[in-house]
Amino acid sequence: MSTRIVIASNNEGKLAELSAILAPLGFEAVPQSALGVPEADEPHHTFVENALAKARNCARHTGHAALADDSGLCVEALGGAPGVHSAYFAGRHGTRAERDRANNALLLERLEGVADRRAHYACVIVFVRGADDPEPVIVEGRWHGEIADTGRGAGGFGYDPCFLLPALGRTAAELSPAEKNRLSHRAIAVSLLAARLREGP
Repeated sequence: MSTRIVIASNNEGKLAELSAILAPLGFEAVPQSALGVPEADEPHHTFVENALAKARNCARHTGHAALADDSGLCVEALGGAPGVHSAYFAGRHGTRAERDRANNALLLERLEGVADRRAHYACVIVFVRGADDPEPVIVEGRWHGEIADTGRGAGGFGYDPCFLLPALGRTAAELSPAEKNRLSHRAIAVSLLAARLREGP
């Protein structure tokens, strides 16, 4: 029997990945939109603070345990940017797909002629048993790679077309969903979370 966890996100790409990763671990992911939960504000400067705010907001509105993921791309040559501002790096106009394209274009523009292409995806996941849980479970996953010279691939979302995995010679957008869900920052964080939850309270 699976354990239901409400996911504090309306990002379709993120929800699909989390659902696929959590299902084999015995968890049923329920999106907060299915329960009428409004999106939480994300005013903070760190992934962990934003994830905690989202998880508590979701638990407060549903009365259920909640999981929130805050993640983004951190580029060495840009001092860690876009970081927590990854989703709106190039602005807040347009659909999510349009913002993704604008974000990738701006990223490549900022790195034009820059030799240091090192970058990593960071994912912080927070799990709360209730809105006022004094001991939230907090885990972090990182996926290291480089920024490609041009975008490649049609899979994934966000910066995946520009996120190159040198050992594979492919971008994250050129991986199959199964490959990405096995290797990604989100997969690493969810695996750590599952291990923590299996330990019990």
